[in-house]
Amino acid sequence: MDPDSALVPVRHQRICLTESELDFPGPQYSVSVLKVGYCVPQSDGTFRADGTISLIRGRRTVLVDTGGSWDRDFLLRALEDRGLRPEDVQVVVGTHGHSDHIGNLSLFPAALTIVGYDVSEGDTYRPSGLAEGHAHLVDEQVSVIPTPGHTGQDVSVQVSGTSAGTVLVAGDLFESCSDDDSWRDLSLNPALQEASRQRALQSADVIIPGHGLPFRVLRS
Repeated sequence: MDPDSALVPVRHQRICLTESELDFPGPQYSVSVLKVGYCVPQSDGTFRADGTISLIRGRRTVLVDTGGSWDRDFLLRALEDRGLRPEDVQVVVGTHGHSDHIGNLSLFPAALTIVGYDVSEGDTYRPSGLAEGHAHLVDEQVSVIPTPGHTGQDVSVQVSGTSAGTVLVAGDLFESCSDDDSWRDLSLNPALQEASRQRALQSADVIIPGHGLPFRVLRS
């Protein structure tokens, strides 16, 4: 995604996918949603929420968001079901620092860890360029992209070359397939987030939101 691309609102249609459409294979990389996030208002004014957890497999094994701490056993089982142990995960990305997205980072102490704009290996923090608006490349097909607005340091993970085209694991850049204007109430900076959303809609073929099922983007 080019951060300097024109921000003319994109004419697009969103096609909401189903629970049976959570895997996007590819010759080099595949993307799978391990858990679909949710956000459900309660009658007492609270809400129940959990973040989407996604797995990217190819030359590198990348986990995007780890869910809340209550997801620990689920996450371990989901990885085991795919023949993976926590130490097999090479890169862990937290799209932002909210508790329902980074609750299980401690399961992956050996992984390269990216949370927001911080890139670290153990206690060693490395420059990334994310704060300056540059993508952080995992390799030529997987990149971590700054998409701020929901918080000040949101990132998304872009995977090119899948069977569905370019897949963007977007965290809370998008709440759900049909978030309309509801995302604004949860946004630190709605204007900045709207710009990030427009860039995503210009380039992604499938978007995996932070609290709902994936959706396809049809542009006109």
